[in-house]
Amino acid sequence: MTGMKTVTAHRDFADNVRLRALAGPHNIHLERLGRKLGVEFALKGGTMNLTGQRHAVETAKAALERLWERALHGAPLESADIDSAIRLAEAGDEADDLLQRTRKRTIGPRSPGQADYLRALVTHDLVFGLGPAGTGKTYLAVARAVSLLVKGQVDRIVLSRPAVEAGERLGFLPGDLKEKIDPYLRPLYDALYDMLPSDQVAKRLESGEIEVAPLAFMRGRTLANAFVIVDEAQNTTPMQMKMLLTRLGENARMAVTGDPSQVDLPKGQRSGLTDALAIVGGLEGVAVVHLTDRDVVRHELVTRIVRAYAAREAKSRKGADHG
Repeated sequence: MTGMKTVTAHRDFADNVRLRALAGPHNIHLERLGRKLGVEFALKGGTMNLTGQRHAVETAKAALERLWERALHGAPLESADIDSAIRLAEAGDEADDLLQRTRKRTIGPRSPGQADYLRALVTHDLVFGLGPAGTGKTYLAVARAVSLLVKGQVDRIVLSRPAVEAGERLGFLPGDLKEKIDPYLRPLYDALYDMLPSDQVAKRLESGEIEVAPLAFMRGRTLANAFVIVDEAQNTTPMQMKMLLTRLGENARMAVTGDPSQVDLPKGQRSGLTDALAIVGGLEGVAVVHLTDRDVVRHELVTRIVRAYAAREAKSRKGADHG
């Protein structure tokens, strides 16, 4: 804006190797940060100068600190990380360390909503993560679980989701039981392989340290010293959800993820997720975190797609109300 004063701020970096990672090849990360915030960067030796309007420079400095934290931990930086650092800096989120360290990568929040979600996963034994596709509900829960497993703070991870699409037709699908259910559990496997070397995933699956199973396999069990993740929970029935929530044993934690607007149950069947939120959502020790399209961290187009569908659904509901 005209009439607003331009300021210059300075930041010295002692580690030139990490600084090059922060700046990116040919300073591509700094260029992206500067373009989005309207700030000019000048890097000479270990000193970085930031020039622009005061608020933009302060936001850029806060974003840089977040990116520097990732660089110091050896986490690779991508364009999505730059955009995430800007969102978090603009929101003024506290700079506490929510990074989850796994064998293959360090994973942290990419939006204020994700920061709230990760903080809840750190501080609560039962967390409901709600929101549309692409908001990191399941991925961040798996990251927290793997981080605790590799540090020895839990003995095992149990990952479960309902195979609603198969219904009672599993018996008609080809192959043994594992081959029948694996397609419904594939997103959970994908997250694991993103965080652990493939040989470790195979070894831990074989030993039982990591268990990936449909929710029907949870009946009658008590899960102690475990991190339990229930994915696509909107497709559980109330009885199934009650069964899952009461599996928690000593030193166990659970993350329940789902999108209440995407229920695939037969028409008229109440979602176990909606039911559970009404019954236990307000209990002490339980956290409920709502993620929105602002927390979508996939391709930028995904955010626009999510918003377009939400707008159409809102319009349909409005029309039904007036009908």
